[in-house]
Amino acid sequence: MSQKKTVNHITRAIDNKVERVLWARAAGRCQFDDCNEIIYRSSVTQEPVNAAEMAHIYSFSEDGPRGWRGFWGSSKDLNSAENLILVCRKCHKLIDEDKEGLRYSAELLRKWKRKHEDRVEMVTGINPSKRSHVLLYGGKIGEEHSPLDPASAMTAMFPNWNPAESRAIDLTLKCEHEDKTSGFWVTEEAHLRAKFEREIRTRIDEAKPNHFSVFARADQPLLILLGALLTDKVPVNVYQLHREPSPNWKWKEHPDGFQFVTNRPTAGGRQPALAFSLSGKITHDRITKAIGADHAIWEITVDQCHNGVICSEAQLSMFRDQVRKVITEINAAHPAAPHIAIFPAMPVSCAVELGRVRMPRADIPWMIYDQNHKLGGFVQAIKIGDPNL
Repeated sequence: MSQKKTVNHITRAIDNKVERVLWARAAGRCQFDDCNEIIYRSSVTQEPVNAAEMAHIYSFSEDGPRGWRGFWGSSKDLNSAENLILVCRKCHKLIDEDKEGLRYSAELLRKWKRKHEDRVEMVTGINPSKRSHVLLYGGKIGEEHSPLDPASAMTAMFPNWNPAESRAIDLTLKCEHEDKTSGFWVTEEAHLRAKFEREIRTRIDEAKPNHFSVFARADQPLLILLGALLTDKVPVNVYQLHREPSPNWKWKEHPDGFQFVTNRPTAGGRQPALAFSLSGKITHDRITKAIGADHAIWEITVDQCHNGVICSEAQLSMFRDQVRKVITEINAAHPAAPHIAIFPAMPVSCAVELGRVRMPRADIPWMIYDQNHKLGGFVQAIKIGDPNL
């Protein structure tokens, strides 16, 4: 039987220094894409064990499946850390069984190795106090889908925060209901609550780390619910998408003289309603059309309503303070009310923060309304704080 040719004067023995470099770069995990298995202890007994194998990217044998003739270095570099990938036994077997080197090509293995080592370097290089989970929540707003780009979100966080994980947490669901009838809100609310418990609650409980950076574009009732689920007890930074000069999430300078205005009811009413006229003006007739005239209407607004009204973190902080004061006033004025009717026309960051300032034990329930042009006005969407839920 003819033996495979090998590089002259080069043995298969891997230098101890090279092996240490491989272990350090891989952080003790398999570098096969999406395996990431720990290779320094048993997954069954948890006992210390060396389950690592060093696979050649370009084959040591000249006529191997990834023959060294295509190697980018000299023959003496075949046993270098650049031409070796640290893998578990199962993944090494998969690579070796690809006799033609087509499924697991040298180019693909090098790509996986770089990806794994870049992730290790990024995550281990982050100061623990600056690590934040990137949370994305997008949805269909009117006729427009709002996909969110993780890369642009992570760029906006720097230099104050760094991503705690290489992938963002995406809570998005594409609902089949197109007209935002009651079925739409039931489906979306159930999905958001379930995915929040699965993806977010565990991270909050583990506190590894206990900070989130929120990037969201969805219907305002759902954004308010997301904020209410997060609460103000969880450290969160909420970002706002700015349209000009080009779409981005980076905060801008605080505008001089900016302030929020609270308009209190001019006439009594048994039930309270709270309108947020920020991105657009909500007139009283639109509110009474949805809930009737026997309501005391409160309003938080600004001098000029427009989509880009919130551009700085300082404005968002001012918004939280203003909302908390007004909600406290409403609770005191209407202690027996079944709920506060909420009518939002606000930037996405304000919608999330509105939910976060809610105090579950102190505040009466909120009934969130949504503007539905197909149905001719505001309609009930989501109730937050319902004791029956």
